[in-house]
Order: sequence, then structure tokens, then C-alpha cells
Amino acid sequence: MNDSNGTGTDIPDTGAPRREIKSYVLRGGRMTVAQARGVEEVFPRLGLELAQGRLDLKALFGREAPCVVEIGFGMGGSLLDQAMAHPDTDFIGIEVHVAGVGKLLDEADKAGLTNLRVFREDALRVLDEALPADSIDTLQLFFPDPWPKKKHHKRRIVQPEFLARVARVLKPEGRFHMATDWEAYAEHMAEVMEASPLFANTAPEGSVYVPRPEFRPLTKFEQRGERLGHGVWDLIYVNQTGTQPE
Repeated sequence: MNDSNGTGTDIPDTGAPRREIKSYVLRGGRMTVAQARGVEEVFPRLGLELAQGRLDLKALFGREAPCVVEIGFGMGGSLLDQAMAHPDTDFIGIEVHVAGVGKLLDEADKAGLTNLRVFREDALRVLDEALPADSIDTLQLFFPDPWPKKKHHKRRIVQPEFLARVARVLKPEGRFHMATDWEAYAEHMAEVMEASPLFANTAPEGSVYVPRPEFRPLTKFEQRGERLGHGVWDLIYVNQTGTQPE
């Protein structure tokens, strides 16, 4: 991808190890100057790697504060808005696509944010290897790939085995917030969540969906969808498990 104000820069995109759920396909391509700056200059300061082992969130951010983790932040606009709007909350983003990582880090650095860190990794590895048990207040999964073809449904990230990982890292009563603009995927999410003993729905009686919370920014993509009459479904569940073993 080329920026209209600069020349694209090639960065190797090696990807992540294959796991039980392969919920993404890595894209190649070129990056803008700003995105390359984010990877090359900012990642060493605000980036996280699995080699660091289990994170000590208090040491990482230098304080005790609520922590929100977002899986698959795309180009990072929503996560950046949240981190800027909630300076008293710490945020960790997870994304495999290097352009999105670079863009978010570049903009976060220019905004002077200190409450945001980023993994460029497979989210399942981060959940398994980097996040301590009972450490996260909210896990966000906004507009994941719906894999609409039936033969690809096994690639959808919201599966029972994924929920066990989520429950381990969430604090008791921690929130798992999902959003999708594919109704069939919303129905799949609801079916998997309702069948799980690990989570309880927060939706009003008679519904499995909740109105879009004010703290979830309305993306440009979503605004365009609303103008075209497309729906968006939010689901918020709370963790019903106790302390999880490491």
C-alpha cells in the first residue's frame, strides 16, 4: 500500500505459527513511510514480544489500572480513539498485519500515548503465553473475519476452545465484548457463547445482543454501513469462572 504523500517501504511479513484456529490470512504489500516508522522506530518502545514471557502489567505500564485487550485491531483507529479517550485505562492491541501495527504505533507515538502497547502476533499465542491468568478487565473482538463460506466456518475465532483461553485471562466478572456486521456470524457467536458455562450474557431479557456501548467508537466503516442499511451486532458476556491456574 502506498501513501499519497510518500513512498511505500517494503517490510518482511513473516507471519505467526499455525495454531488450532487459523482465523486470518496474512496479506503482503508495501507500507507507507509512517507505517514503516511505526514498525522500525516505535515498536522497540511500545511493542511487545512473546520472548518477554508472561507480562507483569503493573511493571509494564508503571501503575495499577484497568486493562483492555483488543484482538485484531486492523488499522488501529478504534483502539487509538479508546486509548486517547480513557487515559486511566491501559490498552494492549494484538494484530498480525504489519501495516496496521505500524500505523497504530506511529499515531500513538505522535499523540504521546503512554497507556498503549502492541503485539504483532497470533492472538492465541498471546493468550496462551503472554497474558497472566485473571489479569484483564475486558477483551474486545471487533469485526473479526466472518469466514462466510460454510467450509471455512472452522476458521472463525469464536469457538469453545477459544472461550477457555479468554476465560483464563479475564478477571472474574471481566467482560468479553464482540461486535460484527455479519448477522450469520453474530448468530454463530451467540450460539457458542450461550452454550458455554464460562460466560453469562449481559443483554436485556429477551435478547442476546446489546445496543452499541458509547465506549466502542463508531468506525468510518460502520458509519458507511449504517447509511447503506447494514446492521451491526454487539455481544457482551461476563466471565463466570473463578481464579484460573497458570
